[in-house]
Amino acid sequence: HTRYWRDWSSDVCSSDLVGKELRVDYILEGSSWQIGDRVRITAELIHVNDQTQLWSSTYDRKVADVLAVQNAVALSIAEALAVELLPTERDALKKELSVNPQAHESYLRGRFHWSRLTGPELEKAREYFEEAIRIDPNYPPAYIGLADYYRAKYSLPPKVAMAKGREYVQKALALDNTLPEAHLALAGIEYSNWNWLEAEQQFKWALKLNPSYAEAHQSYSLFLSALGRTTQAWDEIGIAQQLDPVSVPINTSAGWISYFARNNDRAIEQCKKALDIEPDAANPHDCLGSAYLEKQMYADAIRECRIAMTLSEQDPDRALCLGRAYVAAGENGKTREMLQDLQAAARQTHVPPYFLGVLNAALGEKDQAFAWLEESYRERDPYLKWIKVSPAVDSLRSDPRLKDLQQRLAFPR
Repeated sequence: HTRYWRDWSSDVCSSDLVGKELRVDYILEGSSWQIGDRVRITAELIHVNDQTQLWSSTYDRKVADVLAVQNAVALSIAEALAVELLPTERDALKKELSVNPQAHESYLRGRFHWSRLTGPELEKAREYFEEAIRIDPNYPPAYIGLADYYRAKYSLPPKVAMAKGREYVQKALALDNTLPEAHLALAGIEYSNWNWLEAEQQFKWALKLNPSYAEAHQSYSLFLSALGRTTQAWDEIGIAQQLDPVSVPINTSAGWISYFARNNDRAIEQCKKALDIEPDAANPHDCLGSAYLEKQMYADAIRECRIAMTLSEQDPDRALCLGRAYVAAGENGKTREMLQDLQAAARQTHVPPYFLGVLNAALGEKDQAFAWLEESYRERDPYLKWIKVSPAVDSLRSDPRLKDLQQRLAFPR
């Protein structure tokens, strides 16, 4: 995590402090040196409580074989800790892996930009994923990255974006159908297409392949939240936080799940935790502003929503929080301006109709709100998946048209 690299570089943070922050018993420390096509990696396993070294080793390999070192380290650590592995787990760790280092580096850069979930960052991510494929057309993670890019690309019509996403994830699965990341990507596409049962099967398959996959627990928790299965959602996000307690996306997801469950104090707590780690992340500010809005703390809500808009470079996805906050604070004119801007943008590119419907609902214009929500339904707008739990449409709950729409979405019980 960037937070710890920064602290270690100034000798402020020890493995003892990091271990306590991460709530783990052991820390793996290491370093690497690369000369030409060779790399030397040293690693040691430290017991957090007494700082004793339990195991250490040095590996000299070709750069292309670096993933095999990862598996060798994992196997050695399991033996050092006397962890009993299942035969399938041991076989997987003994599996010889090779990767083009340039393709892998491009993929990792793409993942960094993708995790920030703003329009400009997503485009940077796509460029890196495509670069990885040009370098190595048989590298499955790059196809998974592109599948995730298209799933998050709201400026494309959903039917186009999801078809592209499905195409890329199928390419990844054809290369290696044992990758939990590929099944998680497919789960996200099925989820965005409202294929609830198929999505849940893929979430569970990803977690079967890797029970310690924090991102899979996180994504599954959001899926459960959208279905209104809040207790299960909290269980899953709790596991994700245990596995990766300093992840900004995971802690922010805990905030959103709390917000959708109308537990706004918990949402605020979780979002502040995320912002302690990365103050300039847009999504936690958006979630925090939404929670303040529900608590009728309008000045705080407007401040946080504005920050989210600025950090995301005026991403329309962040307009919902700010537009609703303006109405709540009696500044309807500003929300109408935002609505007009979105409608103008929709003439140049795709804007999810859900955004327009929510802002009309905030302004009390129910007929227009439902017209946009019906357009969302016709387009298979992925944002419509939140309609069952989102406070943004609470003003429409008593209208039979919303109940009819939910029935057509066929949420499983």
